[in-house]
Amino acid sequence: MTGQRFDLVLFGGTGDLAARKLLPALYTRHRFGDIDAASQIVATARQNLSDKQFRALMREKVVPHVPKADYDDAAWQKFEAQVGYVGTDANNAKSFAQLRARLIDEPERARVFFLATAPALFTHICAHLAAAGCVTPATRVVLEKPLGRDLESSCAINNAVGAIFAEDRIYRIDHYLGKESVQNLLALRFGNAMFEPLWSRAWVRDVQITIAETVGAEGRGEFYDATGVLRDMIQSHLLQLLCIVAMEPPASIHPDAVRDAKLQVLRALKRFTPNEVATRTVRGQYKAGAVDGQPVPGYLDEPGIKPASHTETFVAIKADLGNWRWAGVPFYLRTGKRMQERRAEIVINFHNVPHAILDVSGSARTNNRLIIRLQPEDGLSLDIQAKTPGEGMRVQSVSLDLQFEDELKARRLDAYERLLMDVIRGRLTLFMRRDELEAAWSWVEPIMHAWAAAGEPPKAYTAGTWGPAASSALIGRDNLAWLEEA
Repeated sequence: MTGQRFDLVLFGGTGDLAARKLLPALYTRHRFGDIDAASQIVATARQNLSDKQFRALMREKVVPHVPKADYDDAAWQKFEAQVGYVGTDANNAKSFAQLRARLIDEPERARVFFLATAPALFTHICAHLAAAGCVTPATRVVLEKPLGRDLESSCAINNAVGAIFAEDRIYRIDHYLGKESVQNLLALRFGNAMFEPLWSRAWVRDVQITIAETVGAEGRGEFYDATGVLRDMIQSHLLQLLCIVAMEPPASIHPDAVRDAKLQVLRALKRFTPNEVATRTVRGQYKAGAVDGQPVPGYLDEPGIKPASHTETFVAIKADLGNWRWAGVPFYLRTGKRMQERRAEIVINFHNVPHAILDVSGSARTNNRLIIRLQPEDGLSLDIQAKTPGEGMRVQSVSLDLQFEDELKARRLDAYERLLMDVIRGRLTLFMRRDELEAAWSWVEPIMHAWAAAGEPPKAYTAGTWGPAASSALIGRDNLAWLEEA
């Protein structure tokens, strides 16, 4: 048991994120004994539902998203007994009085408000919580991404929320940072002495970070068409992964030590001029094709998408860091929807040996390569050169593979399981600090502005492929290739 009693209020409690991720994660931590029996979870949304009606809704909408291996009906009944519901209108201050009546006033009790709503509602909700007397100095608030549409709107939200909550009480959540595989990336970098001497421009030729999805707009067409993959993925997930790969070793695992190290990476990212945006970025949009052998519509035919929309569903970027460790090493970022396969990985390509003395004629390439796989399975492989059997000294590339699930038999936590418990326990390491967020927006904004000024539509690519041909050309100009093309 955690020993930590808490009230967790889930705004957007009837929404998709709550049903698919948040409530299943809370149930699982309850089943495994991490939620105190005296704690309570209060879902809230605009609908007027009783506790009983909401629990019935959970049976219908939430249980299907609980892994079958984790579901137990007796455990579920105990869990749902700790879940209640209050109808609250985020735009109506008076409706917060009923929510205030549900909260338990105990000095040692944690109080958490999780805002799984549209970011436009964040400022209204926080102001109404304060006016209703729901906020104490120890209260924490969790903000789901995307936090704004640009630097100005992000700062406006942070200013409004920061007027009510201290910075160390604001948890800006990026679920990628809660993934077991990302935790393993931290362990790989800072738990193994063998990699640090090689982790610099002297030995690394290039870095590729890919998050590829096979799904399309997923019924979120209206949201996605107003957001796009640059805001949804690059500004958050991929830049956070880049930070972990490239940051200097922090002095400790203390939240500010880690976040200071990530901030230095974001500040070292070279900003693009409009001309550089044209040569260093590729934006695409999928058209009709086939994924996993099944026909899928093009983006413009998805529900909720505006006719002739220029919203990008694919982005590839060549980024550079202006610091001593990484000067001259290109970082290639790539993400998209309706790609050939679901994959998230980080590829570290090392330089070739400075002088070849062995026969490599039978090998397609000679450089060493470290591949860190984040999904669908997490693991890593190291490509090395080994002698082929027989006479002579011919070598070829072979892989040393490690599947973490096979080696580490313990159950893997879902990202939201870890992050929700970290909020309850007051752990900030895996959450974005305000200056991190603003540095990320500052780097992304010139790309957004250049695209808008150019007015050109995204390059079309067929669903079920690896994106537009221009993506291959982007990396090909450096005589390099994406992993699947190498």
